[in-house]
Amino acid sequence: VACCCMMAALYIVLTMLAAALGLASGAIQGRISEALTILPVFTVAAVPGLTIGCVLANLITGCAAWDVVFGSLATLIGAIGTRLLRKKPLLAWIPPVISNMAIVPIVLMKVYGVDNVEVFGSVFAGKSLWIMLVVTVGIGEIIACGMLGLLLYKAMVGDSRIMQMINE
Repeated sequence: VACCCMMAALYIVLTMLAAALGLASGAIQGRISEALTILPVFTVAAVPGLTIGCVLANLITGCAAWDVVFGSLATLIGAIGTRLLRKKPLLAWIPPVISNMAIVPIVLMKVYGVDNVEVFGSVFAGKSLWIMLVVTVGIGEIIACGMLGLLLYKAMVGDSRIMQMINE
């Protein structure tokens, strides 16, 4: 239980940091906390920990109710996928990317009414909007889950004290 709570608290703190930097929500986002989605590789306690952390972080940062529900569902699906791929850690970062790419763009359009997004001076609307939101959310998730998550994984595996704590 303590491990689960610690992961939830860490997710909240990192999401609040991203929110303070203007990166936690919107069409172009990069939640630093999403790097933690690699943690189910190490322990099943990370699945509820990350989900609870996402729910609370979304509530604290003022997300709409449906965003709290579906954003947290994306985190839960991603965390379960990561846990299922725990024996293949170099691939385990992919499920959170896919779940967020599938769910977050719909939340942005339906819950927040995003009807266009500007990327590099080009405005995307209509049918191209969903595609561009999938791309922008995907890029943020690849950076957070893929790059930062794998760095976190390597750091944890390389530290015998952390591995000893996890294995106890």
